[in-house]
Amino acid sequence: MGSISSISTGHPAALLGLGAYRPRRVVTNEEVCEHLEVDAAWVHARSGISTRRMAGPDETVVAMASAAARDALAAAGVAAADVAVTLVATMSSDTACPQVGTRVAAEIGAVHGAAMDLGAACAGFCYALEVAASLVAAGHGAVLVVGVERMSDIVEPTDRSTAFLFGDGAGAVVLGPSSEPGIGPAAWGADGTQADLIVQSPTWAQARQSEERPALRMQGPAVFRWATSRMVPLVFEALEKAGCKPEQLDAFVPHQANARITDGLVKALALPDHVAVARDVAVTGNTSAASVPLAMHELLTTGRARPGDLALLCGFGAGLTFASQVCVLPRT
Repeated sequence: MGSISSISTGHPAALLGLGAYRPRRVVTNEEVCEHLEVDAAWVHARSGISTRRMAGPDETVVAMASAAARDALAAAGVAAADVAVTLVATMSSDTACPQVGTRVAAEIGAVHGAAMDLGAACAGFCYALEVAASLVAAGHGAVLVVGVERMSDIVEPTDRSTAFLFGDGAGAVVLGPSSEPGIGPAAWGADGTQADLIVQSPTWAQARQSEERPALRMQGPAVFRWATSRMVPLVFEALEKAGCKPEQLDAFVPHQANARITDGLVKALALPDHVAVARDVAVTGNTSAASVPLAMHELLTTGRARPGDLALLCGFGAGLTFASQVCVLPRT
């Protein structure tokens, strides 16, 4: 079992349980390419993605988030009524209000605590973990964190820069007080000077004056260069904050943006061969704020990692936002 030597003030927090929801429909590269002027081999070569999940009409952000949340609560042995705060990380909410978090809390019965959404795109889950750990340290008790996306709602099917990358799904964890710290301090930040690399355009105001639908647009090569350079010092900072070294890790769970980015990070970090590297992107696609918990879930349910293992997480995306922390993997 791994350990984290860095201890914050207040109550140490740990991940108590993990849950996931993957939409029923599996979408192949061949199906995606029906709307693009490329073939399935080109998609796989550029991304490492073979399939992704896309939500049906009944698989709303609230429904998927609630399903993942119930699984996480069951794994943690925590009753929904005992959840002090529900945090939902998402960039694809179906409404500006009411928030997804309040609706999820109502759906699962977490009605005695606070609830809110957190918007930090693909870094949203890691951002939410840092907020949740701080809430636990302050004495708030159990905190539910959900990352959920219906990226199929905000991606233009004919856009070669985004259409083949993204999928839908939800992952959730429960954090609570622990006798030993189970999550290290986050190394995180934001760089709004490069916000134009990943944008939703046109804006809603602009869309009212035209027939163009707001959709996610991305400058892929520039994002690749940024992620493979900026994230390396960030994850080393996270390791230092947690008092850990790369050779102590059991698993590496980066945001599942692209297999080539993961390969670049693994090489730059010189991770030992025994470290299990999450590669859920191959069958799930990029699920933004849901990708890190879904990738954790895949590692644990396939036996490539075990509860109690020490894992390095990192997320990065639109904003530009980025975050990384070390955690002890929870039960599923």
